[in-house]
Amino acid sequence: MAKISKIEAQKRPGRYNVYLDGHYAFPVAESVLVKFRLMRGVELDQDQVAAITTADQQAKFYSKILDYLSYQMRSESEVLKKLQELETPEEFIEPIMAKLREQCLVDDQLYARSYVRTMMTTTLKGPGVISQQLRLKKVGENEIETALQEFPFDAQLENASKLARKLFKRYHNQPEFRREQKVRQGLMTKGYPGDVYDQIKNAVTPETDPDEEDDLLAAQAAKVWRRYRRYTGLDRERRFKQAMFRKGFDLDAVQRWLDEKQEGLS
Repeated sequence: MAKISKIEAQKRPGRYNVYLDGHYAFPVAESVLVKFRLMRGVELDQDQVAAITTADQQAKFYSKILDYLSYQMRSESEVLKKLQELETPEEFIEPIMAKLREQCLVDDQLYARSYVRTMMTTTLKGPGVISQQLRLKKVGENEIETALQEFPFDAQLENASKLARKLFKRYHNQPEFRREQKVRQGLMTKGYPGDVYDQIKNAVTPETDPDEEDDLLAAQAAKVWRRYRRYTGLDRERRFKQAMFRKGFDLDAVQRWLDEKQEGLS
């Protein structure tokens, strides 16, 4: 048996040095000091010292995880991954996780709800993408389904409308049909249901400027017509129309452009 002769604070907050029989023996965290009721005059045997030093090692890894969690909430899988990256001894991992759960510092349901609220207010991502991102963090389906209640449908429509307006601006130089197609696809890519566009279409679709549409068609038609100059007659016209259709232009408008061009040449 050895007797604690002195306990002194280190320069680092929450850390202490323990002396046995007048000699430095080991360092401990404040939590370990309290847990084992260490104070001057307490006698310790070798098994007790081993248990204390093991608990202190575990406390160090726990402290590192608290630092990791201090910046933002994390999913349980992220915390487990971090513990592994820190090369935490396997026997420490479950006790640390249990303590974190007990103190509600790790809770996938709370994490998922917070994540959904954050995505809803800081991004224009839809519920599909948010769900997928939570799955990548290994959050369970039940937790995801519950968390998505934080993103009600009216809020989804509001965010989808903001995104649609941005997409319409991005594709303003596309034909009307192709522009709407791009916006619908963009909404689905961002995780919104396929029918959302139909519900917001009237509110978000900008007014079509006929002159602008005609200018756009004329510019594209001239380029495409030149591209097929090595072809002649009906073969050139067929290839030209197919290319313009793929670009999203109305075939009747394309035919009018072609008729006007041919009239100008006659």
